[in-house]
Amino acid sequence: MAIETSAKIKIVLIDDHQVVLDALRLLFDSIADFETVACFSSFHDAKSHLATQPVDVLISDLNMPDSSGIDIALYLKEKSPQTKILMLTMVEDASHIREAIRAGVKGYVLKKSGKDELERAVRAIHAGKKYFSEEVIDELAFDAGDDLNQASPETIEHLTTRELEILKLVAEEFNTKEIAEKLFVSVPTVETHRGNLMRKLNVKSAIGMTKFALRHGLVEG
Repeated sequence: MAIETSAKIKIVLIDDHQVVLDALRLLFDSIADFETVACFSSFHDAKSHLATQPVDVLISDLNMPDSSGIDIALYLKEKSPQTKILMLTMVEDASHIREAIRAGVKGYVLKKSGKDELERAVRAIHAGKKYFSEEVIDELAFDAGDDLNQASPETIEHLTTRELEILKLVAEEFNTKEIAEKLFVSVPTVETHRGNLMRKLNVKSAIGMTKFALRHGLVEG
């Protein structure tokens, strides 16, 4: 009589460097209960697979040519909420880490991590826990007593590249007309973006947007 074995953890990889994809596939496929079911070099290529195929863990870089890991996290939150997301990236500044966590990322590991830590991270988030490298926790510098791996931060909407550009210009005291001229767009377009920014950041004025930009290091104080 055959002995039943546990189902494998199905993993999808997204990274725009083929050598990284090849190395990760080799690494994960060497672990008995892991299975790399697909590799993609862009979020665009991965979308149809993620929307139709069951995936346990998605491992993605934070910065991609056609998107960001935040975009991927928000997409999966709507289309495939059962999929757990692990960011594997070189980006280790606090503002990006916090944004990833708020978007629903369950794990955040730096690319300098070794095989053992990657395996622990995948197993942890597959089991419904959170996993963050020690360097990541140190970077966030939480108050004593706060445990990042038990945190459940609320999701915030991701700012688009254009919104970030406008936010920086607002913080640098450019008015709507000046921003429109600088970005070669219409005044109504800038006003629409400003309205979206105030809604997303939950602020009511340019002063509020400026404070947000300063707090997150988007402009110098």
